Amino acid sequence: MRVLIAGVGNIFLEDDGFGPEVVRALQHENLPTGVRLVDYGIRGVHLAYDLLESWDALVLIDALPVTGVPGKLAIIEVDPESEGSQGGFDAHSMHPSSVFASLQALGGTLPRTFVVGAHAKSIGEGIGLSTEMRDSVGQAASAVMALVRSIDVDCDATTLGPEV
Repeated sequence: MRVLIAGVGNIFLEDDGFGPEVVRALQHENLPTGVRLVDYGIRGVHLAYDLLESWDALVLIDALPVTGVPGKLAIIEVDPESEGSQGGFDAHSMHPSSVFASLQALGGTLPRTFVVGAHAKSIGEGIGLSTEMRDSVGQAASAVMALVRSIDVDCDATTLGPEV
């Protein structure tokens, strides 16, 4: 089985740097064979091109909108029918829907995809996560590892629950 774990986010926009921070924490883990861990930062086009390879699953780690409780973790399975169906190739965007649209424009298809994220407190200019997001990094890394271990052909995402 091949799983791509992709951390995304802009480290210069406070809590938007959550994905790269979780990837940094995961670098110390013993990842299963076939799992690739990459900090894509804001390189959405790079992620889209890497998704052209044959992957069984994608685990995307990202900050969630500032609409929820800051630092609250969520695990969401992406519905491929609702993502990436609009728009085309966008070399300048890291928003997941833009990456998925770019992948589709390149002729690729989205593998089974999960988002592991935490609600941001602030995404203003600045380096470093808020206390709430920093406190969620270890929990997110553990959730990613549990998710990767549970992904198989018969995995039912409803057993994961929408929020942790």
